[in-house]
Amino acid sequence: MTGKPTVGEYMTRDVETVSPDDTVATVARRMVETAGHKGFPVTDGRTVEGFVSAGDLLLADEEAPVFTVMSEDLIVAHPEMKVTDAARVILRSGIQKLPVVDDADNLVGIISNTDVVRSQIERATPGKVGKLMRTLEQIHGVTLGEERREVALDELIPTQSRVYADELEGRQYELERGLAEPLVVIDNGGVLHLADGHHRVMAAHEMGVETMDAYVIIPETPVDLGMARTAEKEGLHSIGDIEIVDYARHPLVETTKRLQ
Repeated sequence: MTGKPTVGEYMTRDVETVSPDDTVATVARRMVETAGHKGFPVTDGRTVEGFVSAGDLLLADEEAPVFTVMSEDLIVAHPEMKVTDAARVILRSGIQKLPVVDDADNLVGIISNTDVVRSQIERATPGKVGKLMRTLEQIHGVTLGEERREVALDELIPTQSRVYADELEGRQYELERGLAEPLVVIDNGGVLHLADGHHRVMAAHEMGVETMDAYVIIPETPVDLGMARTAEKEGLHSIGDIEIVDYARHPLVETTKRLQ
């Protein structure tokens, strides 16, 4: 994926839709039963006729067909539209989800504010990886490789001795919605040191998650990592050695409180 991310790269392709002739009661029931859905595109075949939201169904006759209550003043996106432009439309319109249509006005996907956030998160992490790789190259003078893969949490050696309990709830929220950044891990001769993502790892561990997505940096030959020496000195051999601090708030929260 290169350049600025497009709607087509981040949209959901498997779209839940309803028919113009479905009743209000039927759509309301689907909305309740389908997790995370507060509205549906209304389609006739592949053509988008409108959009029906939870608000449209309020006080409507249960037997009324959806086409009588749906919004026909549609705002849609195109697969080649930049995600940043879609974000502006979502922000300014107050609409949480935009149907995505192709040049023939056929529905090909849907993009939500969650997809927009995810796109920005995924673009931020490679910058961290690149900066860390440049630092390691300068310090150790070694060639580095990098790959994206799933890593087992019980194989990670942490390089941070504590995390903050009040931060874990937010990280769990992100994990449940697919918004967590990938971890950054250094594979030093088969030994996996966690360089970035300690709160995410501990939040995932408490949720029973066993593996996570990670950018893995791989030195051509094993090197004497300063973070590895620090981990050894602090007795960090697995994520079970990380202390969850519940008697202090995250420094960012403390700083914000002082500014009030």
